[in-house]
Amino acid sequence: MFEQFTQRLDGLSNALVLRAHRQQVIASNIANADTPGFVARDFNFAQALQNANAGIRHGTDPVATDARHLRLTTSETGTDQRMAYTVQTQPSLDKNSVDMDRERANFTDNAIRYESTLRFINGHVKTMLSAIQGQ
Repeated sequence: MFEQFTQRLDGLSNALVLRAHRQQVIASNIANADTPGFVARDFNFAQALQNANAGIRHGTDPVATDARHLRLTTSETGTDQRMAYTVQTQPSLDKNSVDMDRERANFTDNAIRYESTLRFINGHVKTMLSAIQGQ
């Protein structure tokens, strides 16, 4: 029974870590908007979360069976290997592929989703505390 409570919390924590990493990637794209030749990067959040939660469903930690797998760490080693290049919507003369409108929208959307994940975690913890205290 207790495993079900912690399993959901583990899934939410994976989502939080991935949201934080995606925010760093988007911020890097924005920071390099004026860098000639810079190619914007991003990753498929849904797929990364599914891969991260696959180990949780089986009661084990996620296992990296390939060097290119996404690791749930904040370090830059290993995580950017699964990154994909974003599709350039409007070519520029300096070959920079950062679309500031898209990056700002992605940044805002990701920040809102990060905040909502924090609220889900907070609500889950409050529910567990209420159950433990018998209220």
